[in-house]
Amino acid sequence: MTADWRTNRIEAALRGENPTVLRRLDAGFAAIGDVQFLPGYAVLLMDEPSVQRLSELPRAERLAFLSDMDRLGEAVERACRQLDPAFRRVNLEILGNTDPFLHAHVWPRYDWEPPELVGKPVWLYPRERWSDERFRLGPRHDVLRDVIGGELDRLRSES
Repeated sequence: MTADWRTNRIEAALRGENPTVLRRLDAGFAAIGDVQFLPGYAVLLMDEPSVQRLSELPRAERLAFLSDMDRLGEAVERACRQLDPAFRRVNLEILGNTDPFLHAHVWPRYDWEPPELVGKPVWLYPRERWSDERFRLGPRHDVLRDVIGGELDRLRSES
């Protein structure tokens, strides 16, 4: 993975050059997270780079984005439940304090997480978790990518 796609993840996805993209959805792109200290972390990227807030979208486009977020969340839940018996739940978040584009975070949560963090927001994990090479997305996550992608495909065919 080159650092180049990280400067504009959405434009790179639109060009087919964002290596984290799992699937094209109705209103955006399902992408696996750059860090995997909670295996299965994924992000929904809005397909319109200029959109910064959900409230900027017309109602139909908002609902499409939220539906994609729901689909990605369910796909991550199904995949993580298959791959790790300690899977607990999925947390969905639309934030907007750092990146100036509409996106949603899908965080799987596990029973093996540190007790002082398991019931808290993921953002309270120590900063080193976010930059530790052990958790950087790589080939060892290919099975996880494939299972989440397969679940996204199944959910599309079920609807």
